[in-house]
Amino acid sequence: MPAYPQSPPSLLGHLYGRIGLALLCLLYLLPGTIGHDPWRGEDIRHFGAVLEMLGGETWLYPSIAGEPDLTYPPLYYWAGAAFALLLGAWLPLHDAARLATPLFAALAMFWMSRAATRLYGRHTRIPAVLLTLGTLGLVIHAHEMQPMVALMAMQAMTLAGLALVPTRPVKGSLQAAAGVALAGLAGGPTGLLLTLPLIVVVATACPECRNPRASGALILGLSLALGASALWPIALALQAPDVLALWWKEAWAGFGATPLRSASLPRLAELLGWFLWPLWPIALWALWRARRQMLRLPWLLPLTAVLLAFAAIHTGGNLSPARMLPLIAPLALLAAAGVPTLRRGAANAFDWFALMTFAVFAILVWLAWSAQAFFWPPGLARSLARTAPEFVLEGSLTLAAIGVAICIVWLLLVWKLPHSPHRGPANWAMGMTMLWCLTVALLLPWFNHDRSYRPVAESLAIALAGEPPGCVASLGLNTSHRVSLEYFAAQRTVPITGNETLCPYLLAHDDRLPADIEPDTPWQQIWEDRHAGGKRLELFRLYRRE
Repeated sequence: MPAYPQSPPSLLGHLYGRIGLALLCLLYLLPGTIGHDPWRGEDIRHFGAVLEMLGGETWLYPSIAGEPDLTYPPLYYWAGAAFALLLGAWLPLHDAARLATPLFAALAMFWMSRAATRLYGRHTRIPAVLLTLGTLGLVIHAHEMQPMVALMAMQAMTLAGLALVPTRPVKGSLQAAAGVALAGLAGGPTGLLLTLPLIVVVATACPECRNPRASGALILGLSLALGASALWPIALALQAPDVLALWWKEAWAGFGATPLRSASLPRLAELLGWFLWPLWPIALWALWRARRQMLRLPWLLPLTAVLLAFAAIHTGGNLSPARMLPLIAPLALLAAAGVPTLRRGAANAFDWFALMTFAVFAILVWLAWSAQAFFWPPGLARSLARTAPEFVLEGSLTLAAIGVAICIVWLLLVWKLPHSPHRGPANWAMGMTMLWCLTVALLLPWFNHDRSYRPVAESLAIALAGEPPGCVASLGLNTSHRVSLEYFAAQRTVPITGNETLCPYLLAHDDRLPADIEPDTPWQQIWEDRHAGGKRLELFRLYRRE
């Protein structure tokens, strides 16, 4: 994993070297990515776009339930659909499609390591990866269907390309141009805002690039980036001009129309405080030490990327955690540069804080499992039962054995971890990997029960099987519900427009008892199902027209 061994390579040296780092990345990325249903929220929503492509809808732009969904361009969905086609014979379709996320996450870490090497030297490439693995805000999004992870990868590719410009201007500029074009294909206007200005800033403000060769290469890269970014909109204009008009209206005309308000700044600070931990304290330390060199490429490039990411957050006006992902790559670069310069006391505190943090969270995960298996502690057991009243834990001894093995391996690795400047980042990366694997081993069945709509969809399919055929109108259903019904029950619902429908069936959703939504006659209720419980209770009712 982290250190450079001082003796000839041995089993221990390989374990804590490149092989160990690769294994750590695999252990971080794969568990929890496969082995569960599409979950409500971002996961099932983005899978819906992949499902539409696989079902014969156009591959040129994403759509959900037959309607164009242009929040993100199609790059991530293309990758998800490709994985589904390649691996769908061996994996469930949703698991195969979800593998696009670890692919882009691995690409992001690869390009971050390249950028760190080019900017600060080879000794920073491993800390860049380890600190990324240990970032608190990445772990959930790296295991769900999330197009912002693809955008993060392309942003890292652009940074790595521009970091190469002083030594190899043409190659670096071409790589940066490819990163900009792919960022636009992954994130639309946000992707271009995050990457395109970087070329301009490096060309105009960086002393290392003020020479004819570098300037000419950057101008070439900028021209190619602009031209390549226009290819997808041109294809839309030729094949689906109405969709292009809709995309222009939603993605460009409304860009920056609802900026972040000052009242939201405390919430933003709170979100970033935990989301970007432990990157931001070390990044600030690195910037402080380099405060007199801010116009040099190693500091100007990632700092500009951070400012552009904040600009994207401000113009988007969205405090969704996924929108914070573009801050990870530049801050990981700055933090990687700051790790070797940490004073001994700070480095030791950073190391021990990681150990204590993940040990405490591991205990909490075990308590949550104990509440399911042994109903202790009783307060937590009652809370979990209210949230998922129908959940029954199966195979608890097997899960416990896997969890114990994970904890033992983590303790052994921490105990044998060599002393080096990488020790702190390594403990954060190993601790986060341990905690995630432990959570997957012990709590994945509970999360899958709580966050999947498969039981509701299958129950609805059984109810409709005994009825005459006909379309089903929907009232109060969100995207997660509609995609789940289409995937698990092969039932595409029709949204009600104008408070009228010609469909013989009506599916209503409510989140409280007694239900707020009660259709008038001539509707008769023929089916009802509940999902989750407590504050997350959801009520589904099917009506038949009399």
